[in-house]
Amino acid sequence: MSRPDRGTRAMHQALPPELRDAVDDFAEHLSRVRNRSAHTVRAYVTDLVSLLDHAVRMGCVDLAELDLLVLRSWLAKQRTTGAARTSLARRAASARAFSAWAHRAGLLSADVGAALASPRAHRELPSVLRADQAAALVEAPSRLATPVGPSATDPPARQAPPVGPAPTDPPARQAPPVGAAPTDPPPGPTPGAAQTAGTEAVPLRDRVLLELLYATGVRVSEACGLDVGDVDHGRRVIRVFGKGGRERAVPYGVPAQRALDEWLRRGRPALVGARSGDALLLGARGGRLNPTTARQIVGAYAEAVGLPRTSPHGLRHSAATHLLEGGADLRAVQELLGHASLASTQIYTHVSVERLRAAYRQAHPRA
Repeated sequence: MSRPDRGTRAMHQALPPELRDAVDDFAEHLSRVRNRSAHTVRAYVTDLVSLLDHAVRMGCVDLAELDLLVLRSWLAKQRTTGAARTSLARRAASARAFSAWAHRAGLLSADVGAALASPRAHRELPSVLRADQAAALVEAPSRLATPVGPSATDPPARQAPPVGPAPTDPPARQAPPVGAAPTDPPPGPTPGAAQTAGTEAVPLRDRVLLELLYATGVRVSEACGLDVGDVDHGRRVIRVFGKGGRERAVPYGVPAQRALDEWLRRGRPALVGARSGDALLLGARGGRLNPTTARQIVGAYAEAVGLPRTSPHGLRHSAATHLLEGGADLRAVQELLGHASLASTQIYTHVSVERLRAAYRQAHPRA
């Protein structure tokens, strides 16, 4: 089971054995059968443990006693503690998914969650950058004199980097042995030269990260999960594995291709190390770039060029909106973004309409 937080683990351990086993089996089903990500499994488990803990407090001693009254009581309690409408909708969905699975598995005589209603989640329109703002952001690593954001961390920046090289992470390039014979191959760069090369590589990494996020609209986890072999330079497409392990091909443009070429030619070789594997994007210590670090990179460059607070998901929103404003078909944008439902993509049509109305109100004399 994906590791939830400490409070959830304590509640999980306090459940009766039958309920605890049901949680574990459901998590296994989500992970192995439904192919859900570790993050999704953790969210479902957190909601389910909370539900079953509430059921036990209401006097349920086994799973067969779980009914619609318990589910509604649990949601009502969540509402009184200040849970947002989006959180309530997600928790209701978790309860319905568990109930349906337990009924199919013979653990419940009926699918009690099928009749569980939930508040309609309020969807705010995502904020998007203008095209010129997006261009300024993706070009920032090449224009700024020094890189910004985290440049010396693979793990999330809240973890203090160790002093000196980590024992399990040797430098990517070792200094040549003292007294090398004249017949030895040409020695590699000195530690100082390697550090300089690494410093020069970071802006190249940042540029290709920003270019890919905006050019393709991929999620930050999808960008960080790319391998070198996922890039088809001839057709200018990347192979992306999205939610549920679904694979899709996403095209990118000439600026992203140039950034990729520079990164693979001059940047990645300077950072590659024992932990790099086939990862396309590397952290400054040689491991696969962490999504948390990628978010910090985007935010830092946005701040450096004077843009509103921006995240990788903001670049995804901007890419989708600009595609639709440029005349792209809604179904094509759905495919590019990897949305399972067209309803998830339709929110960007609302963004475009709102921007059109704002421009109309500003420009038309009879607005």
